[in-house]
Amino acid sequence: MSDTPAWAASIEWLPLPAAAQLMGETPGRVRRLLDDHHLVAMRVDGALKIPADFFVDERPLPSLRGTIMVLLDRGFSTDEIMEWLFETEETMGDAPIAVLRSGRKSEVRRVAQSLG
Repeated sequence: MSDTPAWAASIEWLPLPAAAQLMGETPGRVRRLLDDHHLVAMRVDGALKIPADFFVDERPLPSLRGTIMVLLDRGFSTDEIMEWLFETEETMGDAPIAVLRSGRKSEVRRVAQSLG
């Protein structure tokens, strides 16, 4: 039986070694990016994975870290951050990750700051 949440079924997930390869970095560097909140990962089918949507031009999406920090400050767990980023947020009309990728980080952070 899969331990992947229903909302995560359509996401392209990268295991840490694949994320490292995409970035041309070591898995240790990817772990440091996770520790420093430039990225978040979650267990999907038993393995720690990062959504491919968190990368642009083979680097972490620049606006992601600040958004992660806001959500952590609001008391969100890593899994809750992941869920919030990928589920449609009614006030934005789209998933926050899609809004971030479109360059509207202020809107995402404003909504994130109102949570918790």
